[in-house]
Amino acid sequence: MKIFVINCGSSSLKYQLFNVDTEELMAKGLVERIGMDGSVLKHEPKGRDKVVIEKDIPDHKVAVQLVIEALVDKSHGVISDISEISAVGHRILHGGSKYSSSILVTDKVIKDLKELIPLGPLHMPGNITGITACRALMPNVPMVAVFDTAFHQTMPEDAYMYAIPYELYEKYAIRRYGFHGTSHRYVSKRAAKMLNKPLEDLKLITCHIGNGSSFAAVKNGKSVDTSMGFTPLEGLVMGTRSGDIDPAVVQYLVSNAGMTADEVNDILNKKSGFLGLSGISSDSRDIEDAALAGNKRAIMTLKVFYHRAKKYIGAYAAIMGGVDAIVFTAGIGENSHMAREHICEGLEFLGIKVDKEKNMTRGKEVDISAKDSKVKVLIIPTNEELMIARDTMEIVQSTNTAAL
Repeated sequence: MKIFVINCGSSSLKYQLFNVDTEELMAKGLVERIGMDGSVLKHEPKGRDKVVIEKDIPDHKVAVQLVIEALVDKSHGVISDISEISAVGHRILHGGSKYSSSILVTDKVIKDLKELIPLGPLHMPGNITGITACRALMPNVPMVAVFDTAFHQTMPEDAYMYAIPYELYEKYAIRRYGFHGTSHRYVSKRAAKMLNKPLEDLKLITCHIGNGSSFAAVKNGKSVDTSMGFTPLEGLVMGTRSGDIDPAVVQYLVSNAGMTADEVNDILNKKSGFLGLSGISSDSRDIEDAALAGNKRAIMTLKVFYHRAKKYIGAYAAIMGGVDAIVFTAGIGENSHMAREHICEGLEFLGIKVDKEKNMTRGKEVDISAKDSKVKVLIIPTNEELMIARDTMEIVQSTNTAAL
Protein backbone atom coordinates (compact mmCIF):
# COMPACT_ATOMS: atom_id res chain seq x y z
CA MET A 1 0.00 0.00 0.00
CA LYS A 2 1.34 3.42 -0.97
CA ILE A 3 0.48 6.36 1.28
CA PHE A 4 0.94 9.99 0.29
CA VAL A 5 1.69 12.18 3.33
CA ILE A 6 1.11 15.94 3.08
CA ASN A 7 1.86 18.85 5.39
CA CYS A 8 0.40 22.07 3.98
CA GLY A 9 1.30 25.52 5.26
CA SER A 10 -0.06 28.86 4.09
CA SER A 11 2.45 29.07 1.21
CA SER A 12 4.21 25.70 1.31
CA LEU A 13 3.57 21.99 0.88
CA LYS A 14 5.85 19.27 2.25
CA TYR A 15 5.23 15.72 1.12
CA GLN A 16 6.49 12.15 1.39
CA LEU A 17 5.38 8.99 -0.39
CA PHE A 18 5.68 5.70 1.52
CA ASN A 19 5.29 2.06 0.67
CA VAL A 20 3.84 1.26 4.09
CA ASP A 21 4.05 -2.51 3.57
CA THR A 22 7.84 -2.16 3.87
CA GLU A 23 7.84 1.36 5.45
CA GLU A 24 10.13 2.43 2.60
CA LEU A 25 10.30 6.15 1.79
CA MET A 26 9.90 6.34 -2.00
CA ALA A 27 10.10 10.09 -2.50
CA LYS A 28 9.87 13.37 -0.64
CA GLY A 29 9.80 17.01 -1.52
CA LEU A 30 8.78 20.58 -0.85
CA VAL A 31 6.78 23.18 -2.74
CA GLU A 32 7.69 26.70 -1.64
CA ARG A 33 6.28 30.19 -2.22
CA ILE A 34 2.82 29.03 -3.34
CA GLY A 35 0.90 32.05 -4.64
CA MET A 36 4.09 34.15 -4.69
CA ASP A 37 6.84 35.05 -7.12
CA GLY A 38 9.63 32.50 -7.34
CA SER A 39 7.49 29.44 -6.56
CA VAL A 40 9.40 26.18 -6.85
CA LEU A 41 9.08 22.40 -6.38
CA LYS A 42 12.04 20.47 -4.98
CA HIS A 43 11.46 16.77 -5.58
CA GLU A 44 13.71 14.00 -4.22
CA PRO A 45 13.08 10.47 -5.52
CA LYS A 46 14.84 7.84 -3.41
CA GLY A 47 18.32 7.00 -4.67
CA ARG A 48 18.30 9.66 -7.37
CA ASP A 49 19.26 13.30 -7.72
CA LYS A 50 16.98 16.08 -6.51
CA VAL A 51 14.82 17.68 -9.19
CA VAL A 52 14.08 21.41 -9.01
CA ILE A 53 11.10 22.70 -10.98
CA GLU A 54 10.59 26.45 -11.09
CA LYS A 55 7.06 27.25 -12.19
CA ASP A 56 4.18 29.59 -11.44
CA ILE A 57 2.20 27.89 -8.65
CA PRO A 58 -0.78 30.14 -7.88
CA ASP A 59 -2.54 27.91 -5.35
CA HIS A 60 -2.38 24.62 -3.44
CA LYS A 61 -4.41 22.72 -6.03
CA VAL A 62 -1.81 23.51 -8.66
CA ALA A 63 0.91 22.59 -6.15
CA VAL A 64 -0.64 19.17 -5.50
CA GLN A 65 -1.09 18.60 -9.24
CA LEU A 66 2.58 19.46 -9.83
CA VAL A 67 3.67 17.04 -7.11
CA ILE A 68 1.53 14.25 -8.60
CA GLU A 69 3.07 14.89 -12.02
CA ALA A 70 6.54 14.64 -10.46
CA LEU A 71 5.66 11.35 -8.74
CA VAL A 72 4.50 9.73 -12.02
CA ASP A 73 7.09 11.35 -14.32
CA LYS A 74 8.94 8.80 -16.48
CA SER A 75 12.39 10.20 -15.65
CA HIS A 76 12.14 11.12 -11.97
CA GLY A 77 8.88 9.56 -10.83
CA VAL A 78 8.48 6.61 -8.45
CA ILE A 79 5.02 5.32 -9.44
CA SER A 80 3.49 4.68 -12.84
CA ASP A 81 0.04 6.11 -12.14
CA ILE A 82 -1.82 8.11 -9.51
CA SER A 83 -4.07 5.08 -8.96
CA GLU A 84 -1.18 3.47 -7.05
CA ILE A 85 -1.78 5.92 -4.18
CA SER A 86 -4.13 4.14 -1.77
CA ALA A 87 -4.69 7.03 0.64
CA VAL A 88 -3.50 10.48 1.67
CA GLY A 89 -2.51 11.36 5.23
CA HIS A 90 -2.71 15.04 6.18
CA ARG A 91 -0.83 16.57 9.07
CA ILE A 92 -3.29 18.86 10.89
CA LEU A 93 -2.14 21.27 13.58
CA HIS A 94 -5.21 21.32 15.79
CA GLY A 95 -7.96 18.89 16.66
CA GLY A 96 -9.17 20.86 19.67
CA SER A 97 -11.02 18.76 22.23
CA LYS A 98 -13.02 17.04 19.49
CA TYR A 99 -10.35 14.74 18.11
CA SER A 100 -8.19 12.51 20.28
CA SER A 101 -7.04 10.31 17.41
CA SER A 102 -6.62 10.36 13.65
CA ILE A 103 -9.80 10.18 11.59
CA LEU A 104 -11.08 9.59 8.07
CA VAL A 105 -11.89 12.95 6.48
CA THR A 106 -15.55 13.63 5.77
CA ASP A 107 -17.51 16.81 5.05
CA LYS A 108 -18.29 17.02 8.76
CA VAL A 109 -14.61 16.75 9.68
CA ILE A 110 -13.78 19.62 7.32
CA LYS A 111 -16.58 21.68 8.88
CA ASP A 112 -15.13 20.97 12.33
CA LEU A 113 -11.64 21.93 11.16
CA LYS A 114 -12.92 25.28 9.90
CA GLU A 115 -14.45 25.93 13.31
CA LEU A 116 -11.03 25.26 14.88
CA ILE A 117 -9.26 27.92 12.77
CA PRO A 118 -9.27 30.47 15.66
CA LEU A 119 -7.13 28.02 17.69
CA GLY A 120 -4.52 27.86 14.92
CA PRO A 121 -5.03 30.80 12.58
CA LEU A 122 -1.54 30.57 11.00
CA HIS A 123 -1.61 26.85 10.22
CA MET A 124 -5.18 25.60 10.00
CA PRO A 125 -6.24 27.39 6.79
CA GLY A 126 -3.29 25.84 4.93
CA ASN A 127 -4.01 22.42 6.43
CA ILE A 128 -7.63 22.62 5.27
CA THR A 129 -6.64 23.89 1.82
CA GLY A 130 -4.36 20.89 1.40
CA ILE A 131 -7.26 18.52 2.08
CA THR A 132 -9.64 20.28 -0.31
CA ALA A 133 -6.99 20.39 -3.06
CA CYS A 134 -6.31 16.66 -2.74
CA ARG A 135 -10.01 15.80 -2.64
CA ALA A 136 -10.53 17.75 -5.85
CA LEU A 137 -7.68 16.00 -7.67
CA MET A 138 -8.15 12.55 -6.11
CA PRO A 139 -11.89 12.36 -5.38
CA ASN A 140 -11.96 8.59 -4.88
CA VAL A 141 -8.87 8.36 -2.68
CA PRO A 142 -9.51 8.28 1.10
CA MET A 143 -8.08 11.15 3.13
CA VAL A 144 -7.04 10.88 6.78
CA ALA A 145 -6.47 13.77 9.21
CA VAL A 146 -3.67 13.24 11.75
CA PHE A 147 -3.61 15.85 14.51
CA ASP A 148 -0.57 17.34 16.28
CA THR A 149 -2.71 17.78 19.40
CA ALA A 150 -4.36 14.34 19.51
CA PHE A 151 -1.74 12.46 21.55
CA HIS A 152 -2.08 14.96 24.38
CA GLN A 153 -5.84 14.56 24.72
CA THR A 154 -5.16 11.93 27.39
CA MET A 155 -3.96 14.65 29.79
CA PRO A 156 -6.05 14.85 32.98
CA GLU A 157 -7.93 18.02 33.88
CA ASP A 158 -5.33 19.06 36.44
CA ALA A 159 -2.75 19.16 33.64
CA TYR A 160 -4.74 20.86 30.89
CA MET A 161 -6.90 23.36 32.80
CA TYR A 162 -5.75 26.96 33.32
CA ALA A 163 -6.76 28.75 36.52
CA ILE A 164 -8.90 31.35 34.78
CA PRO A 165 -12.68 31.88 35.12
CA TYR A 166 -14.26 28.58 34.14
CA GLU A 167 -16.74 30.26 31.82
CA LEU A 168 -13.82 31.34 29.59
CA TYR A 169 -12.91 27.69 29.17
CA GLU A 170 -16.53 26.81 28.44
CA LYS A 171 -17.07 29.64 25.93
CA TYR A 172 -13.66 29.92 24.24
CA ALA A 173 -12.09 26.49 24.87
CA ILE A 174 -9.04 28.08 26.53
CA ARG A 175 -6.96 25.20 27.92
CA ARG A 176 -3.67 23.42 27.38
CA TYR A 177 -3.67 21.38 24.16
CA GLY A 178 -0.03 20.61 23.50
CA PHE A 179 1.61 20.03 20.12
CA HIS A 180 4.22 17.81 18.41
CA GLY A 181 1.97 14.93 19.50
CA THR A 182 2.80 12.77 16.49
CA SER A 183 6.52 13.08 17.27
CA HIS A 184 6.07 12.34 20.99
CA ARG A 185 3.96 9.30 20.13
CA TYR A 186 6.47 7.97 17.60
CA VAL A 187 9.54 8.25 19.85
CA SER A 188 7.63 6.82 22.82
CA LYS A 189 6.89 3.68 20.84
CA ARG A 190 10.49 3.45 19.64
CA ALA A 191 11.79 3.93 23.19
CA ALA A 192 9.73 0.98 24.41
CA LYS A 193 11.23 -1.19 21.67
CA MET A 194 14.75 -0.04 22.49
CA LEU A 195 14.20 -0.79 26.16
CA ASN A 196 12.47 -4.09 25.32
CA LYS A 197 9.62 -3.26 27.67
CA PRO A 198 5.88 -2.70 27.17
CA LEU A 199 5.11 0.98 26.63
CA GLU A 200 2.29 0.59 29.14
CA ASP A 201 4.87 -0.12 31.88
CA LEU A 202 7.11 2.90 31.24
CA LYS A 203 7.47 6.47 32.49
CA LEU A 204 9.11 8.54 29.75
CA ILE A 205 10.05 12.17 29.28
CA THR A 206 10.19 12.85 25.55
CA CYS A 207 12.18 15.94 24.59
CA HIS A 208 11.33 17.26 21.12
CA ILE A 209 13.91 20.03 20.71
CA GLY A 210 14.08 21.94 17.44
CA ASN A 211 13.28 25.45 16.29
CA GLY A 212 10.01 24.73 18.06
CA SER A 213 10.39 22.62 21.19
CA SER A 214 8.17 20.73 23.59
CA PHE A 215 8.60 18.13 26.32
CA ALA A 216 5.99 15.54 27.26
CA ALA A 217 5.46 13.34 30.30
CA VAL A 218 4.38 9.96 28.91
CA LYS A 219 3.15 7.57 31.59
CA ASN A 220 2.00 4.07 30.66
CA GLY A 221 1.89 5.07 26.99
CA LYS A 222 -0.26 8.17 27.53
CA SER A 223 0.62 11.85 27.59
CA VAL A 224 -0.11 13.17 31.09
CA ASP A 225 1.47 16.61 30.64
CA THR A 226 3.28 18.64 28.01
CA SER A 227 5.08 21.98 27.88
CA MET A 228 3.24 23.69 25.01
CA GLY A 229 -0.18 25.00 25.91
CA PHE A 230 -3.11 26.80 24.31
CA THR A 231 -0.68 27.68 21.53
CA PRO A 232 2.87 26.52 20.67
CA LEU A 233 4.23 29.66 22.41
CA GLU A 234 4.16 28.30 25.95
CA GLY A 235 6.94 26.24 27.50
CA LEU A 236 10.60 25.97 26.56
CA VAL A 237 12.91 28.60 25.10
CA MET A 238 12.76 28.10 21.31
CA GLY A 239 14.25 29.53 18.13
CA THR A 240 12.13 32.69 18.06
CA ARG A 241 9.50 31.95 20.74
CA SER A 242 9.87 33.15 24.31
CA GLY A 243 8.28 30.13 25.97
CA ASP A 244 6.99 30.66 29.52
CA ILE A 245 6.59 34.31 30.47
CA ASP A 246 4.55 36.31 32.98
CA PRO A 247 1.32 37.20 31.10
CA ALA A 248 1.42 40.67 32.68
CA VAL A 249 4.39 41.48 30.43
CA VAL A 250 1.92 41.88 27.55
CA GLN A 251 -0.12 44.56 29.33
CA TYR A 252 3.07 46.21 30.62
CA LEU A 253 4.46 46.63 27.09
CA VAL A 254 1.09 47.83 25.78
CA SER A 255 0.85 50.45 28.54
CA ASN A 256 4.48 51.53 28.78
CA ALA A 257 6.09 50.88 25.40
CA GLY A 258 3.19 52.02 23.23
CA MET A 259 2.88 48.65 21.56
CA THR A 260 -0.33 46.98 20.44
CA ALA A 261 -1.25 43.51 21.64
CA ASP A 262 -0.55 42.20 18.12
CA GLU A 263 2.92 43.74 18.15
CA VAL A 264 3.73 42.12 21.50
CA ASN A 265 2.42 38.80 20.21
CA ASP A 266 4.69 39.16 17.17
CA ILE A 267 7.69 39.84 19.44
CA LEU A 268 6.99 36.82 21.65
CA ASN A 269 6.51 34.48 18.70
CA LYS A 270 8.98 35.74 16.11
CA LYS A 271 11.63 37.89 17.77
CA SER A 272 12.29 36.20 21.11
CA GLY A 273 13.84 32.88 22.15
CA PHE A 274 17.38 32.19 20.91
CA LEU A 275 17.14 35.12 18.48
CA GLY A 276 15.95 37.68 20.99
CA LEU A 277 18.27 36.67 23.83
CA SER A 278 21.44 36.25 21.77
CA GLY A 279 20.96 38.92 19.13
CA ILE A 280 22.79 36.48 16.85
CA SER A 281 20.47 33.92 15.32
CA SER A 282 17.45 31.69 15.88
CA ASP A 283 19.61 28.69 14.96
CA SER A 284 21.08 26.91 17.97
CA ARG A 285 24.15 25.89 15.95
CA ASP A 286 25.08 29.54 15.49
CA ILE A 287 24.51 30.16 19.21
CA GLU A 288 26.70 27.19 20.19
CA ASP A 289 29.51 28.36 17.88
CA ALA A 290 29.33 31.88 19.32
CA ALA A 291 29.29 30.54 22.88
CA LEU A 292 32.39 28.41 22.24
CA ALA A 293 34.06 31.57 20.89
CA GLY A 294 33.28 33.34 24.19
CA ASN A 295 30.26 35.46 23.23
CA LYS A 296 28.60 36.33 26.56
CA ARG A 297 25.06 36.71 25.26
CA ALA A 298 25.31 33.38 23.45
CA ILE A 299 26.52 31.72 26.67
CA MET A 300 23.66 33.33 28.60
CA THR A 301 21.13 32.19 25.97
CA LEU A 302 22.20 28.57 26.23
CA LYS A 303 22.19 28.69 30.03
CA VAL A 304 18.61 30.02 30.02
CA PHE A 305 17.61 27.28 27.59
CA TYR A 306 19.26 24.52 29.64
CA HIS A 307 17.74 25.86 32.88
CA ARG A 308 14.21 25.78 31.45
CA ALA A 309 14.72 22.28 30.07
CA LYS A 310 16.00 20.93 33.40
CA LYS A 311 13.02 22.49 35.16
CA TYR A 312 10.55 20.63 32.97
CA ILE A 313 12.38 17.31 33.34
CA GLY A 314 12.33 17.69 37.14
CA ALA A 315 8.65 18.65 37.10
CA TYR A 316 7.63 15.72 34.92
CA ALA A 317 9.62 13.23 37.00
CA ALA A 318 7.70 14.54 40.02
CA ILE A 319 4.32 14.32 38.26
CA MET A 320 4.90 10.73 37.15
CA GLY A 321 6.54 9.61 40.40
CA GLY A 322 9.81 8.81 38.66
CA VAL A 323 11.17 8.29 35.16
CA ASP A 324 12.53 5.29 33.27
CA ALA A 325 14.01 7.09 30.27
CA ILE A 326 14.72 10.52 28.82
CA VAL A 327 14.30 10.63 25.03
CA PHE A 328 15.93 13.34 22.90
CA THR A 329 14.56 13.97 19.43
CA ALA A 330 14.13 16.58 16.62
CA GLY A 331 16.85 18.81 15.15
CA ILE A 332 18.62 19.92 18.32
CA GLY A 333 17.74 16.86 20.40
CA GLU A 334 19.10 14.47 17.78
CA ASN A 335 22.20 16.42 16.77
CA SER A 336 23.53 18.62 19.59
CA HIS A 337 25.77 16.76 22.03
CA MET A 338 26.20 20.06 23.89
CA ALA A 339 22.48 20.45 24.51
CA ARG A 340 22.01 16.86 25.66
CA GLU A 341 25.05 16.97 27.99
CA HIS A 342 24.18 20.29 29.61
CA ILE A 343 20.48 19.52 30.00
CA CYS A 344 21.28 16.26 31.81
CA GLU A 345 24.12 17.79 33.83
CA GLY A 346 23.12 18.12 37.49
CA LEU A 347 20.28 15.63 37.20
CA GLU A 348 22.32 12.78 38.66
CA PHE A 349 20.14 12.93 41.78
CA LEU A 350 17.28 11.64 39.59
CA GLY A 351 19.48 8.79 38.37
CA ILE A 352 20.19 10.52 35.04
CA LYS A 353 23.78 10.22 33.84
CA VAL A 354 25.14 10.53 30.30
CA ASP A 355 28.19 8.76 28.88
CA LYS A 356 30.10 11.63 27.26
CA GLU A 357 31.74 9.40 24.66
CA LYS A 358 28.45 7.78 23.59
CA ASN A 359 26.87 11.24 23.51
CA MET A 360 29.25 12.38 20.73
CA THR A 361 26.85 11.28 18.03
CA ARG A 362 24.37 12.86 15.62
CA GLY A 363 21.05 11.70 14.24
CA LYS A 364 21.29 8.05 15.26
CA GLU A 365 19.04 5.88 17.39
CA VAL A 366 21.30 5.12 20.35
CA ASP A 367 21.43 4.70 24.13
CA ILE A 368 23.83 7.32 25.54
CA SER A 369 23.34 6.43 29.21
CA ALA A 370 26.35 5.93 31.45
CA LYS A 371 26.72 2.37 32.76
CA ASP A 372 25.69 3.44 36.26
CA SER A 373 22.76 5.60 35.11
CA LYS A 374 19.52 4.39 36.69
CA VAL A 375 17.55 6.26 34.03
CA LYS A 376 18.14 5.48 30.37
CA VAL A 377 19.00 8.43 28.12
CA LEU A 378 18.13 7.80 24.47
CA ILE A 379 18.51 9.57 21.14
CA ILE A 380 15.68 8.65 18.78
CA PRO A 381 15.35 10.48 15.44
CA THR A 382 11.70 11.36 15.02
CA ASN A 383 9.65 10.36 11.99
CA GLU A 384 6.31 12.11 12.13
CA GLU A 385 5.59 11.42 8.47
CA LEU A 386 5.96 7.66 8.95
CA MET A 387 3.64 7.86 11.96
CA ILE A 388 1.08 9.68 9.78
CA ALA A 389 1.46 7.02 7.07
CA ARG A 390 0.92 4.22 9.62
CA ASP A 391 -2.20 5.90 11.02
CA THR A 392 -3.55 6.45 7.54
CA MET A 393 -3.05 2.83 6.57
CA GLU A 394 -4.68 1.53 9.77
CA ILE A 395 -7.73 3.77 9.42
CA VAL A 396 -8.24 2.99 5.74
CA GLN A 397 -7.87 -0.75 6.33
CA SER A 398 -10.25 -0.72 9.31
CA THR A 399 -12.78 1.32 7.31
CA ASN A 400 -12.58 -1.13 4.40
CA THR A 401 -12.97 -4.08 6.77
CA ALA A 402 -16.00 -2.48 8.44
CA ALA A 403 -17.59 -1.94 5.03
CA LEU A 404 -17.41 -5.63 4.16
